[in-house]
Amino acid sequence: MITLQDIKNNEEVAELILSSQKQLNALGYTEHSIRHISIVSKRAGEVLETLGYSKDRVELAKIAGYLHDIGNCVNRVDHAHSGAILAYQILKDMGMNVKDRTEIMMAIGNHDEQTGTAVSDISAALILADKSDVHRDRVVNTNMSTFDKHDRVNYAVTNADLTINAEQRKATLNLTIDTKICPVLNYFEIFMERTMMSKYAAKYLKIWFELIINDTKLL
Repeated sequence: MITLQDIKNNEEVAELILSSQKQLNALGYTEHSIRHISIVSKRAGEVLETLGYSKDRVELAKIAGYLHDIGNCVNRVDHAHSGAILAYQILKDMGMNVKDRTEIMMAIGNHDEQTGTAVSDISAALILADKSDVHRDRVVNTNMSTFDKHDRVNYAVTNADLTINAEQRKATLNLTIDTKICPVLNYFEIFMERTMMSKYAAKYLKIWFELIINDTKLL
C-alpha cells in the first residue's frame, strides 16, 4: 500500500506544493502549503481513527489531506477538481490500486464548499480537517493595515482545536478569537458555508458537529 510517507518523499508532489503556494502568494491568499496540508492530513486521519475506521481508510484520509490543495498550482478557481485529477495521475504512476486512488480523487474533488460535499468517509474527514484550520499562522501578509477580511479573521483566531469524541458521537471545533482584532460575527460572514459543510460532513459520519467560540457554544 502507498503510504503518506511515500507521498511526502515524492519529488513531483513536493514541487506541486511549492508551486501552489507561489501562485497563492501572488494572489494574496492565506497559507496553503506544508503547514496547512500537514495539519489537514493529521486531522483527517485522526477523525477516522477515533471513529474506529480501518488503518487503510485512515491512511487514505491522511494522503487525501496532504494532496488536497495541489490544484492551486493550476489555478485557484476549481482547484479541487484540477487537484483531484493531478492526484489521481500521481497515485497511478506510484502504483496505487485503482480503488484507493479513486477514493482519494473523490475526496479531493469534493473538499471545496463552492462545489463539493461529503460523498464518502474519507471526503467527510477531509472536509472536517480542512475547514477547521483557521489560525493566524495562515496569514501570509505581514502588514495588518492592508489585511482583507480573510486575513483579519484568520489573524484573530489564536487557537483552533478539532476534537472527536467517539462515545458522544461528536466533532467539536473550539476556537479562540481575539475580538479586539475582529468581532465573532465576522467569522460567520466569511465561514458560514464552511461551517455548514462541516456540519453535513459530520452528519455523513453519523456524528454531531459542534462549534464553540470563546467558550460559547454556537452550534
